[in-house]
Amino acid sequence: MPMARRLPKRGFISLSRQYKTEVRLGDLNDLPVDAIDMLVLKQAGLVPQIARSVKVILAGEITRAIQVSGLQVTKGARSAIESAGGGIAAVEV
Repeated sequence: MPMARRLPKRGFISLSRQYKTEVRLGDLNDLPVDAIDMLVLKQAGLVPQIARSVKVILAGEITRAIQVSGLQVTKGARSAIESAGGGIAAVEV
């Protein structure tokens, strides 16, 4: 039997997608703490416990100064956080 017929036919699904997640800026605005990292997001229930990397995206608005550390941040979210008076620490790779 030819190799093309022996192999399973299915699309590509990344096995690492369960470990990556996104958080909206509006959700960060609702948190009661000012220093936000992955542990705070897991305790608040915004990301699953098995998440290994989190990206902050520009959705919603932020009205207070927060300090983000250890998270990936999009360009739009970065400018929104910095314009609100917050700061972003370097992501550990």
